Amino acid sequence: MMPFDAIKIGGGIVIGAALAMTPAYLVGKRAAKTEIAASLQASRVTILKDGQKIDANAFQADDADLCLLLGGCLQPDSKGN
Repeated sequence: MMPFDAIKIGGGIVIGAALAMTPAYLVGKRAAKTEIAASLQASRVTILKDGQKIDANAFQADDADLCLLLGGCLQPDSKGN
């Protein structure tokens, strides 16, 4: 066997492996995109529902409750500061 034949065989193996792996890669990539899109859609619905709950709570809240909804505020001391 000539050295050039070994290069041809090695190149053929590499090309064959690449051709065999490409469909699996593309199927996996498509499945991942579909899964990500589904999870994003589900989280959008949750975010919208949570946003509506937060809005309802905010509209009904007084100053102290609104402050708590926003993550806490500094209450003025007796001097008004």
